[in-house]
Amino acid sequence: MSAIVVIDYHKGNLSSVRRGLMRAGWDDVVISDDPVAIRAAAGLVLPGVGSFYDAIEFMRESGQDEAVLEAIGRGVPFLGICLGLQLLCERGDEGVPPEAGASAKTAGETAPADAPDAAGSPWTTGLGVLAGSVTRLESARLKVPHVGWDQLHVTEEGRDCPLLAGVPEGANVYFTHSYAVADDADASQVAARTHYVRSFPCVVWRGNVFGCQFHPEKSSATGLMILRNFVSIVKGASTAPVRAAKEPAA
Repeated sequence: MSAIVVIDYHKGNLSSVRRGLMRAGWDDVVISDDPVAIRAAAGLVLPGVGSFYDAIEFMRESGQDEAVLEAIGRGVPFLGICLGLQLLCERGDEGVPPEAGASAKTAGETAPADAPDAAGSPWTTGLGVLAGSVTRLESARLKVPHVGWDQLHVTEEGRDCPLLAGVPEGANVYFTHSYAVADDADASQVAARTHYVRSFPCVVWRGNVFGCQFHPEKSSATGLMILRNFVSIVKGASTAPVRAAKEPAA
C-alpha cells in the first residue's frame, strides 16, 4: 500500500501530524517536499504553519501545487489542516507584501465583488479547490489569535461528511490561528462551523477534499477520531474512490 504523504513546505515541525496518522492506523506515513512523492501518495495531508503568501509561493516554486491538484483530480483523499485548509481556497491576504503588486492579485485585479473587504490589502491566489477568501479575524473584544479549545457545530451538509463520522455536535477541538475562511465560502462545502469573532468554517468538504481549521493532532480523542476517519477514507479510496473534486472552484 502506498504512503500517506505529509506535505512539507519547509515551515515548522510536522512530526506530530505524522505520529497522529500512525496512531490512527496508517503505518506508512512520510514527510516529503517532493512533487513525485505527492503524486504517488495514497493520501495527502497539508498541515498548517506560516503565512498564506509564503506557503503558496513555495508550493508554486517547487511544483507542489500542480502535484496536489493532479492528485486531487484523480480522487486521492486530501486533508488540509489549519493553514492547509486555507490554502485550498481561491484567495488570501495574509503576508502578501505590498511590493508584490499585480503578481499578488488575480490577473492584477482586486478580489471579486462578493469577497469580503480586507482593508485594501492585496490578495494572492490559493489552490482554488474551494470557493472563498481567507481573511484575518478582527475583534476589539475577543483575543486574536484564537488559541485553545472551542466547539465545532456540524452543518446540515456536514451530517453526511465521512471525516466527521461519530463526532458529536459541539465537540471541543484545539485551535491556534488568526485567519479563517470568510463569509464568501460556498455553504455546500462547509461541514462544520465555529463561532469566535465570526461564524467561520472549521471543517470543509468537497468530494475527496477535506479541511480542518483546528488541529486534529492536538485535539485529544476527538482529533484522533477525525484522523481515524481520514485513514478509513484513504483505505476505502483504493477500492471505491470518493467523488473527486476535479475542477477548481468557479
